[in-house]
Amino acid sequence: MPDTVRMSLDEIHDLSTEVFTANGMSPSNAQVIADVVTAAEGDGTHSHGLFRVPGYVSCMINGRVDGKAVPEVSNAAPGLVAVDSKNGFSPPAIVAGRPLAIKEAKSQGIAALGFRNNGNLNALWWDVESFGEAGLIAIAMSTTRSYVAPWGGDTALFGTDPIAFACPRDNKPPLVFDFATSASARGEIQVAAREGHAIPEGWALDKDGNATTDANAALEGVQLPFGGHKGNAIIIMVELLASGLTGANFCFEAEDQAANFGSADSGPAHAGEIIILIDPAGYHGEFLGRIEGLFDRILAQDGTRIPGDRRYANRAASKEQGVECPMALYEQILAMKAA
Repeated sequence: MPDTVRMSLDEIHDLSTEVFTANGMSPSNAQVIADVVTAAEGDGTHSHGLFRVPGYVSCMINGRVDGKAVPEVSNAAPGLVAVDSKNGFSPPAIVAGRPLAIKEAKSQGIAALGFRNNGNLNALWWDVESFGEAGLIAIAMSTTRSYVAPWGGDTALFGTDPIAFACPRDNKPPLVFDFATSASARGEIQVAAREGHAIPEGWALDKDGNATTDANAALEGVQLPFGGHKGNAIIIMVELLASGLTGANFCFEAEDQAANFGSADSGPAHAGEIIILIDPAGYHGEFLGRIEGLFDRILAQDGTRIPGDRRYANRAASKEQGVECPMALYEQILAMKAA
């Protein structure tokens, strides 16, 4: 039996949609989450693609996330858009809040889109790319569950708490990147454990507080902030803005609630996210041209690239060639389709 199966992006989308609806997700939410899974696979972000499908299903089955949730969007104040995800997945909430947030940002020059009661399992770049395509600068921050010890500590308190950024470009896809404020994303360690290879030093401690390169020991222990005390400060900033400001759970609160469901799917319960939007046209009309001058200087040096370009290259290739999915994961997902 082969170790992998090659799938087209349409096949990935169709299979994901069928599995989600078969396990109780509403058709409208299933379409959005399948979009996210397909985009992640197409861009080579495999730790947030098909790999996440069992997690989406398990957290619906155990009741941690409502797959049929309908987000509620409101104007919290001038320039502040609030979305209550209603204990649902975050991508449908992004889709629901996006039009009003874009309108507010373009009418006032700046706006913020805040989420509470989120169940977030997706890569954060997906949340901001559409705002970059709409001509806006977007900065997003999201909380997770408690996997990361404070700098100097050995007990999980913070999440991997990712940050994402999108910047529009003239006649080109937006510059988009995201990264965990921990030394690695949780999914990277999970994939390493699944595939049986070591992780770099500095990513994690084992359950006894010792540094480890064993992925399974890291999952049983705690992750570490990137950049030592500097990364620790950035994690605290994310907690304050994504959870403290929006009224969502801090990571340790999300961890406590998720534990009540016996959830092993890595997702938070009632977590938060903030997206800050800026219309660059509000300052001057030369922004798009000026930034290309910077990018040209970067690319003039051998070995450099613009953040997000590798994902865009993967996206173009996967549309033609499809992607490889581990056979064991493929069969696991197929079994869920028949549930």
